[in-house]
Amino acid sequence: MIDNQASAMRRVLLLGGTTEASQLAQALAAAHVDAVFSYAGRTDTPVAQPLPTRIGGFGGVKGLSHYLRAERITHVIDATHPFATQMSLHAIQACAQLDLPLLALERPAWQAQPGDRWQHVPDLAAAVAALPAEPARVFLAIGRQNVQPFLDAGRHWFLLRLVDPGFELPTTQGTVVLDRGPFTLANDLALMREHRITHVVAKNAGGVGARAKLDAARALGCPVILIDRPAIPHRPTVATVAQALQWLGVTQAVRGVHAATERGV
Repeated sequence: MIDNQASAMRRVLLLGGTTEASQLAQALAAAHVDAVFSYAGRTDTPVAQPLPTRIGGFGGVKGLSHYLRAERITHVIDATHPFATQMSLHAIQACAQLDLPLLALERPAWQAQPGDRWQHVPDLAAAVAALPAEPARVFLAIGRQNVQPFLDAGRHWFLLRLVDPGFELPTTQGTVVLDRGPFTLANDLALMREHRITHVVAKNAGGVGARAKLDAARALGCPVILIDRPAIPHRPTVATVAQALQWLGVTQAVRGVHAATERGV
């Protein structure tokens, strides 16, 4: 539990969408911290959270500022996907306007290991340009929003893995499989072998749950086109749930997170 006086004065907005956000939500709920979990609404079936949850955008910086005032939010934690740039920028601006403390919970980017064949590119357009001249079978691990530029390249076949149904590729250009992480090396090896994947395109999201495709690419000798994270203005940033709890002063929950980690939870 947290100090009663501090607890009465604290109300947290947790901007979620990552595994780490869900882990932090569990810890906040267990410590009885007054908090709201916010989903952007891009997934039809988001993971249920143990906190009051809102789904959808805020309406830009102005809408977010209004929400923060109306809900008497005292602390904001941005645990969105590293490529959710717009939400992160809006949080920076709104918190600056209202003089609210803001923390980013951002998992470290992936780092190449011996045997990796990575080509770093700055954005999606550069990833399209980096595709080989000859036809390739590409595991396109970028979500559904930015697929069209790759299809327009015209000469490749794409494997797209999504959480929600309803999005299809032309049969001559690829296929869609439905699955939700975390993913395993064994399953991603089997998936890539089944579809005879020769290349992988991915965003450098970091974390454990989606890294398996990169480990599978190394094992199979497949080149990886890795899109670097977009630049975001400086803000206080931590890499772990325990560090985020320490920032909030939730010391009992920090001990619980460490204990769960030691148990392998």
